[in-house]
Amino acid sequence: MKRILALILTLALVASLGLVSAFAEDELVDGKFAQTRHISVRLFQRGDNVPEASPFADYIRKGMLEKYNVEVEFAVGGRWDDEKDLANLLGSGQAPDICYTYSYSTILNYADMDGIIDLAPFIEKYKDLLPNLFNLLGEENVYWDQDPDSGKLWALETRLVNNARINTFIRKDWLDKLNMALPTTKAEFEACLVAFRDNAELLLGADAERMVPYSTSYDIGWRNNNLTVSFIPDAISDEELYIHGYDDRQQTQPGAKEAIRLLNKWYNEKLVWQDFALYGSGDTTEDDNLKAGFVGAFQHNWDYPFRNGEDSIDANLKRNVGPEAAFVAVDCFENDAGLHRKYLGSTVDRKVCFPATNDEVLASLLYLDFISSPETILALQTGTEGINHERAENGAYMMKVVDSADPNYQASVNNIDFTMTCNGQYLGEYTDVSLAYGYAPVASELVEGAYAVAMNDGRVPGHFSLPAIEAEVGVGTTLNDERNTFLNKAVTASVEDFDKVYDEGLANYMSIGGADIMNERAQKLQEATGYVHQD
Repeated sequence: MKRILALILTLALVASLGLVSAFAEDELVDGKFAQTRHISVRLFQRGDNVPEASPFADYIRKGMLEKYNVEVEFAVGGRWDDEKDLANLLGSGQAPDICYTYSYSTILNYADMDGIIDLAPFIEKYKDLLPNLFNLLGEENVYWDQDPDSGKLWALETRLVNNARINTFIRKDWLDKLNMALPTTKAEFEACLVAFRDNAELLLGADAERMVPYSTSYDIGWRNNNLTVSFIPDAISDEELYIHGYDDRQQTQPGAKEAIRLLNKWYNEKLVWQDFALYGSGDTTEDDNLKAGFVGAFQHNWDYPFRNGEDSIDANLKRNVGPEAAFVAVDCFENDAGLHRKYLGSTVDRKVCFPATNDEVLASLLYLDFISSPETILALQTGTEGINHERAENGAYMMKVVDSADPNYQASVNNIDFTMTCNGQYLGEYTDVSLAYGYAPVASELVEGAYAVAMNDGRVPGHFSLPAIEAEVGVGTTLNDERNTFLNKAVTASVEDFDKVYDEGLANYMSIGGADIMNERAQKLQEATGYVHQD
């Protein structure tokens, strides 16, 4: 209530001061503002680095000042508190002029309180000044979230260039030592986990008690996504995927329960890390286990073992175990059609919005256009030659290891915290040949193999242009927390108690908002397309 009151007071103050220049004519002389403008931009921080003091921040500040006479100030906030942090900023009227987030429901929540600017009229008015933004995002992403009834556009969907999501990784050196092949089915994967457990002394020697055949985290849905998707009927329609699809962990999709049942079985057979539920977001215990060489397999982002240069899981594993130690991606979760299905991301990624306190809309849109230009993305992603990268004979950008204390350090893969409108390597004609070289010092063949596996049998669920789902507003954090809680309890329950624990947890999830969301999605989809939800 205090947060909402603060927002109302802030908006009243904005109106009383007559800060309406966002809706007035903005004068550009030879493409630049006659008077210097000032905007603030949200910037994620990961770890202890100081991104706003980096050469990448300087590049943007200098470029915006020279090109448009716009001063840029970065407002830094933690990546892993994204949703809560943005909600607090919006609620207090302290949000930067340009915000990005992975949570569209947070934006909708404040749009309903007049805390977000409707971008539709400004996009139409200034479209000719935004060629880079439209070339990068395309009409589809720009208008992805536009309400077909009201025409309101609360956010722009940025571009996901590489839509690979999840991979399953396994220790090939352990399989070699046990004379086992890479698994290609669920049964073979389970046999590998059993072999790891039963041969702990052979594989880990004095550290046998540290053996973790399969590691996961409190975020069960994301970290076991290949397993979950393998239980969803392959013939499911895009419409049903949408109705059930508020949760991108697919935990309300048909078949998801059986995936968690199998995980519960593995947990009770001591095949899964027994302490996974004790460690929350940001904790490094699991990564430390992976780096030390105690883990046999896990699922995560398609490139997770290769991230962070010399501090990557792959680099640490080789230092701690030996040069032969490596996690390789495997395709071993078949569905009812015999496919190794993955639900890939669509073209959309983070959502960019302007708070109602933003009185420099044109300057903010020009910022988005500036960072969407191929030249800017290339500069931010590749950094300085000799420091951040070297060039191969074929022109590929081969990324170098940069110490985290160095200002040139990129805390996010492809520097996506700075390339707000672009997630994924985007290097023009050198994009494809550079992909495998973007994870120094990891061997390029490991990256190539992982990408191929992540894309195999991939499916991008269809998108439906519908009015905003009001039931989704303001419940994102609550539902996500409840999902994680009940899945953790279900996985760690006894086999005998699994059904009771899972069913009660899912019922509670549905009662606090999940069912309302699905029902509203089904209703609005039927109104727009005629499709009738299959209960």
